[in-house]
Amino acid sequence: MNTDIENLFKDKVLGHPAGLFVLFFTEMWERFSYYGMRALLVLFLITSISNGGFGWEKAEALSLYGTYTMGVYLTPVFGGLIADKLLGYRWAVILGALIMTLGHAAMAVETPLFLYIGLGCLMLGNGLFKPNMTSIISNMYKDHSDKKDGAYSIFYMGVNAGAFLGIMLCGYIGENYSWSWGFGLAGVFMFIGMLQFYFTQNIFGNIGLSPKKIQEITVAQVGADGDQDLVNVNEEENTPKNIIVDRLFAVGIFCVFTVFFWAAFEQAGGSMTIFAEEYTQRNLTGTSGTLFKYIDALLTILPLGIITYVLYLLFRKTFAKYAIGNIILSISFIIIWGIVGWKIQRDFSKESVEVPATWFGILNSLFIITLAPLFSKWWESKYNMSGPLKFGFGLLLLGLGFGFLSLGSQGIVAGEPVMKVSMFWLIAAYLFHTMGELCISPVSLSYISKLVPAKWIGFMFGVYYLFIAMGNKLAGTVGSYIEEIEKAYSISGFFLIFTIIPIVAGLIIAGLNPLMRKLMHGVK
Repeated sequence: MNTDIENLFKDKVLGHPAGLFVLFFTEMWERFSYYGMRALLVLFLITSISNGGFGWEKAEALSLYGTYTMGVYLTPVFGGLIADKLLGYRWAVILGALIMTLGHAAMAVETPLFLYIGLGCLMLGNGLFKPNMTSIISNMYKDHSDKKDGAYSIFYMGVNAGAFLGIMLCGYIGENYSWSWGFGLAGVFMFIGMLQFYFTQNIFGNIGLSPKKIQEITVAQVGADGDQDLVNVNEEENTPKNIIVDRLFAVGIFCVFTVFFWAAFEQAGGSMTIFAEEYTQRNLTGTSGTLFKYIDALLTILPLGIITYVLYLLFRKTFAKYAIGNIILSISFIIIWGIVGWKIQRDFSKESVEVPATWFGILNSLFIITLAPLFSKWWESKYNMSGPLKFGFGLLLLGLGFGFLSLGSQGIVAGEPVMKVSMFWLIAAYLFHTMGELCISPVSLSYISKLVPAKWIGFMFGVYYLFIAMGNKLAGTVGSYIEEIEKAYSISGFFLIFTIIPIVAGLIIAGLNPLMRKLMHGVK
């Protein structure tokens, strides 16, 4: 038994190790920065120069968006290898966070040169950060596989708490005040996330240290107490080679269907944002405007209040040992509460409301914060489905979400005066997309950690993100044809494409369930 890992499970928060919630908050601020910037990128690029943007064509902006999001998921292949062989997971996370902070700072300059420098830094930094956060969790739970799905769902809740706050606050400030301040705010919280992780990293014991350091500690401990369990830390697993090959083949199948999911899902930052900007009724007056102000305030305060309570629970367990990291984390929440208070006061001082186009992006994160605990309980209950069935169900839900957009946009005709449709269609789409995401994204992370040999974890998470990169680039490429497809057919026809393909893919992988279960050799 690995006593270092068992010690992590002594101090628990909501039934999981306190260390999981250190990762929760680190990832939360990283996702705050990523999604906050992403929410602004396309809108900033297509906004006219007179209004502070770059005045790009939609196809050009969406193409760059696809290339950037592809790069974000391509670089983890190398980041995982660097961590596995050289840096260790912890220093890879810290260095990646620092590089991303510099990237956000460059974005705030708002010149074409610094735009490309900033995006380049964000892609490189993310490559070091992203796969190694999930690798730390995998190592924490390697002797507690029954709790992995639940752990990754909680971690995913942190991901989306950051996305929720980042899209809402960076998007709001960028659209209503200054693009530079919106981009800059993303960088501030990336830096805070890095500091919090750095000063609290010892909570993970030996997990995430460099391979050289782990070897030194192992030799010293074996020599000191003769604990034979430690002798086996770096030995090859005893799993037969044919089972390893089968499981890796199963991971490959999951990765292929992941491409279909993200190619559709990532329309959120591109074509769906444009749909919100140009085709959705966002000007609210009178009773509807007042009602929205109260709903928006509640949607901001309640999730932030829940996350603050989780922070309090973490403080109770870790403040005595990791005061600096906790103080930094508390400062970040004081700043966030201050910005939220300013936003609410500013909104209530206006008579009418124009809902920001970026606002709809928070719905995905809001629904995840709300639904993740329910899905986590589902995955731990007797009604839990196999991985392939979860994938199939998730793709089906994703397709149905686009079905709402296709149905709602049927009255929009290219070349005629722009018709604005109800916000209901976007809200319904995000709800179904979110439920689909909860069936696929956190579950994918969990299954890779279960199916892949421990020594390949970092690399295989990188490979998984490579397939997500393909999906993201495909999302940008197909999205860039939105105007051409709209003119040839309709905007409804454009979204119909994303209705049919995910549903067909979902039915195929669900049909592969018997084969996949054989390939996984008992992994559930």
